[in-house]
Amino acid sequence: MSRLNPDNTYWTHRRSGKPGTNDDRSPWDHDYARIVHSSSFRRLQAKTQILGIGEGDFHRTRLTHTLEVNQIGTSITKKLRKDHQDPNDCEKSKWLPKLPMIQAICLAHDLGHPPFGHDGEVALNRCMLGEGGFEGNGQTLRIITKLDKHSENHGMDLTRRTVLGVMKYPAPYNCVNNNQVYPEHLPPHLERESVFKSSEFTPPKCYLDEEHEDIVQGWLAAELDDWSRLSGLIRRPNKHHKTEYRSLDTSIMELADDIAYGVHDLEDAIALNLMTRPSFENWMTDCHHEDSLEPLLDRHFGGNLDTLVKKLFGATHERKHAIGQMVGFFVGAIIINTERTFAHPLFKYQAILGCSARKALDTLKEIVRSFVIDRPEVQQLRFKGQKIVTELFHAFATDPKRLLDESDYQRSRDGGGHIPIKRVICDYIAGMTDDYAIRRYQQLFVPHSGSVFDRL
Repeated sequence: MSRLNPDNTYWTHRRSGKPGTNDDRSPWDHDYARIVHSSSFRRLQAKTQILGIGEGDFHRTRLTHTLEVNQIGTSITKKLRKDHQDPNDCEKSKWLPKLPMIQAICLAHDLGHPPFGHDGEVALNRCMLGEGGFEGNGQTLRIITKLDKHSENHGMDLTRRTVLGVMKYPAPYNCVNNNQVYPEHLPPHLERESVFKSSEFTPPKCYLDEEHEDIVQGWLAAELDDWSRLSGLIRRPNKHHKTEYRSLDTSIMELADDIAYGVHDLEDAIALNLMTRPSFENWMTDCHHEDSLEPLLDRHFGGNLDTLVKKLFGATHERKHAIGQMVGFFVGAIIINTERTFAHPLFKYQAILGCSARKALDTLKEIVRSFVIDRPEVQQLRFKGQKIVTELFHAFATDPKRLLDESDYQRSRDGGGHIPIKRVICDYIAGMTDDYAIRRYQQLFVPHSGSVFDRL
C-alpha cells in the first residue's frame, strides 16, 4: 500500500494537488524554503521564549530557540541514521526523516505561538471559551494549512508528511478539552474582565476544531488505518485529557525541543545572573537532584558536580563548552523504541530518551522553571502580557467592523467571509509580535498615543 512506502507520492502530496517547483530540490527542500520565507517564521524573532523581548538582546527569542531545535533535531536524526545502518535493520532506517524534512518540521513547530509566550496562549484560550478555544500547537497547524499567504487557500501547502510531523497532538480541541478544569462559576460579563488566574485557563494540547473535518480527516489522515488509535485519549477527571501517541518525526522534534529548553534556557538563566553558583548548588543539594545528573556527570565531567558547576559559572567559553557537552550527551542517549503495536512504521517507531538521561533532562527543566519561569519578576511581566492580549481581544470583539483592518474583517462571516468573527480576531492577535501587540494596545487605550499616522 502507498502509505507503507516512504518514497511514495502519498507522503509528498500537497493539499492543493500541485507539485513543488520543477527544479533539483526535493519536496522537503521546498517545505523548508516555504517555512523560512514565511512572515510567521520572521515574526518569531520578536516573540517571547521565556523572558520578554524588551529585557535585553542576549537571551533567546522564539526564533533563536527554533533555530536551536532545528540544529538539535538534525543531530538526533543523523545519530539515529548512524545507529541503524545495518541492512537487517533497513525498515527503521528508511522511515527516518530526510534531513530537510526534519529541519522543516523543527522550524515550523512554534509558528502558532502568540505574543507573550504561554500567557498569551492562556489569554486567547480564555477569550475563546465556547468559541472553539485556542492552543499554540493547533494554531501552527492552522497557519501552515490555511492562514499563510504562500497559496490562496492552503497556507504554506506543505507535504503531507511534514504536516503530520508538525502535529504534536493528534486530537481536536472539543475531544481533549475538559470543562471541569475551568472555574465552576465563571464570572458574569467574562468578556469584560482582563485580570484572572492564569492556571485556571490553561488550554488542552490539541489541534483546533476548525481543522478537524477538512485538514485532518479529509486529507492528513486519509488512508491511515492507525489514525483512530493514534488520536486516542488518556482521560483524566480533573485535567484536560491528553493524547498518547505521535509520529516518529514528531517524536524527534519534541526531543529536540525538550533538550533546547532544558539546556539552552539554563544557559540564559546563568548568563543573565538569574541563577548564581551558590543558588544553583543549594538547589541541587536541598532538592536532592544531584543523583539524577550522575549519568551526565560520569560521561563528561569526571563524575563530579563541582566540575560541571565550575564550567557553567566560569568563563563564557567554558560555559559554552559545557553546554555543548550536555546537548551531545542527551542526543547520544536517544534510541528508537520498537515496542508499539501500530501497523504503520511511522507510528510503530518512536524516538525516546533513555530513562537515566530523561531524569537528568527533567532536572534541568525543573531548574529553569524554578529560577526563571516562577520568578516573581518574570511572572509579573507575563501577567502584563496576558492582560494586553485579553483587552485587545475584547476591544476588537466589541466593534470589529470599526477596529479591525478591512482585510481581516472581510474574512469573517459578518464581513462576507466564512470564518466566525472571534476566530478572525484570535488569528489576528496570535500573529502579533510582542512589540506590535504593545503598540496596538497603546494606540487603542493610551490617551496620549495613537496618531492616525503611526506606523505599527
